[in-house]
Amino acid sequence: MKLYGAPRTRSFRAIWMLEECGARYDRVLVDIRSGAQAAPAYHAINPMEKVPALVDGEAMVAESGAICAYLADRFPEAELAPKVHEAARGRYLQWMFFSGNCVEPSYTEKFMNLTVDGSTVGWGGYEKVIDVLEEAVTPAPWILGDTFSAADVMIGSDLYFGVRAFKLVASRPAFDAYIDRCMARPAFARAQELESDWT
Repeated sequence: MKLYGAPRTRSFRAIWMLEECGARYDRVLVDIRSGAQAAPAYHAINPMEKVPALVDGEAMVAESGAICAYLADRFPEAELAPKVHEAARGRYLQWMFFSGNCVEPSYTEKFMNLTVDGSTVGWGGYEKVIDVLEEAVTPAPWILGDTFSAADVMIGSDLYFGVRAFKLVASRPAFDAYIDRCMARPAFARAQELESDWT
């Protein structure tokens, strides 16, 4: 299994997920600052020429959310996703998709100082997304309640970068407590070490 990525990108999320799974994998640096992502060999893995991307035998997966979902199903023993027949699977999928469909566009809205009509954009607007995230992390330790899942890798990464790294999101007590819980996980700490020392 090989993870293609680069420092200070969404590759962090994939590393964190791989570490939560206990997977054995190699990291392959894609030097996106020099344009290495446009090389034909990498284009064949991810036609969008973005990182991260995962190769697992014959399987090739791009998009960090898809990688996390793939790994949760690939390593069921890690128990990072509800089973298909379980009711919690519905909310799990909602939050897995919420990250890319709502959080990321809302961060772009905030960063670019855009004015959008929340009734017409798919993510409902920055303030709505932030309020929904606060509600989601307030009642229980994790997105699905007492059980940590791949959805926490997704949302935890979003909030860590939004609140702590990029400061696009104002600190709120619920966010701070949730981020601290994420950062206390050994796999998160290991991912930070690996992400900062990509070779």
